[in-house]
Amino acid sequence: MTHDAPPRRDRKMQQRLARGEAAALGELYDRFASLVHSLAHRVLGDEEAADRVTREVFGYIWENPDAYDPKQGPLRSWIATLTHRQAVHRLRQTESELMRDGGDGTPDELEEKVREASTAARADYIRSSMPASLRAALELAYFQRRDYRQTAEDLGVTEDEARRRLRLGLQLLATAHSHMTRTTSPPGCGRA
Repeated sequence: MTHDAPPRRDRKMQQRLARGEAAALGELYDRFASLVHSLAHRVLGDEEAADRVTREVFGYIWENPDAYDPKQGPLRSWIATLTHRQAVHRLRQTESELMRDGGDGTPDELEEKVREASTAARADYIRSSMPASLRAALELAYFQRRDYRQTAEDLGVTEDEARRRLRLGLQLLATAHSHMTRTTSPPGCGRA
């Protein structure tokens, strides 16, 4: 997929939202609520706060349907970015309030906490979005502690193919850290 040719489904969804179709929001929620909630929970570490961010993200989408530009990429990525930014905003807000109220921590420690949570959330998103063949190889190698030979055997592929899948999967995950250093907040999101 290129930025010039977003999925037809995404373009149609954006158009339906722009027309104010409540059913479109319901479908979008059904499609992406678990992604939004899990990313928010990964950053915030709190179920109630993740619920709040989920409501805020879908509220933002409903109120600002034209904020999504299908030419910029998939709807899923845009929603994940909105979620991440809103969750980071909430984390900074909560931690700043704790520091003002006499809690432990410094602004530098807060930023480090935000960076760590952001990187972990981005890595989770990348892992869940990567092709199943790469995800399966990584899960076998790192969660089940298989070496590349065992991974190849379990997947029914050559050892070279297993190494290739592991290398590609790790390269994708490595982008989590570098990507998080370049994020900025979209207009309107994070002000709830």
